[in-house]
Amino acid sequence: MNSDTINHMAAAIRAAILAHEADIESLDREIGDGDHYINMKRGCEAISNIAAELTPLPAADALNKIGMKLLSTIGGASGPLFASFFISMGKTLQTVATPASNDIALAFAAGVEAIMQRGKAQAGEKTMLDVLIPVAHTFKQLAEQGQTAAQIATALKPVASDGLESTRNLLATKGRAAGLGERAIGHLDAGAKSCQVMIHAVCDQVLAQSH
Repeated sequence: MNSDTINHMAAAIRAAILAHEADIESLDREIGDGDHYINMKRGCEAISNIAAELTPLPAADALNKIGMKLLSTIGGASGPLFASFFISMGKTLQTVATPASNDIALAFAAGVEAIMQRGKAQAGEKTMLDVLIPVAHTFKQLAEQGQTAAQIATALKPVASDGLESTRNLLATKGRAAGLGERAIGHLDAGAKSCQVMIHAVCDQVLAQSH
């Protein structure tokens, strides 16, 4: 992974988030603050705007710069969480010249851990972590087994989808949805949906490149 790859993946994520505007907005209107999609779009645009600045940087520095940009750009609860994810990923890869699958899996897991610490949340609380935690676990497992990037990407897509679906019948204990009590049951979490969309976008890019 290098900065070109990061820019390529960021462009794919931006396109996927824009394509799923209606889904994400309707979920957020049902049990969220109503600003999640706007914040996600703003973050994607901000990363797109610094693509040229990221190109000459090592992967670790590019990820850190993305995190810092998100911290100053995205409002709401999402900004600091996603910023923590990218900054932590960058920190983990700081001593790795050319990150391979194993390195990226460890960095992804560190990013997810940073979200857990920043948001004081864990799996089972109807948040984006219900997608991110199982994806991080599976990613690390498959990378350690020496699976190819394409095999990992193929496996992670259903894990992300299952994680999203698991939020439907959970009682929310974080964010605005927590105030709705049992009325939030039966609805998918918007943050989990965004993460599922982003993970699918990255996996699809990996699969496209492997052909």
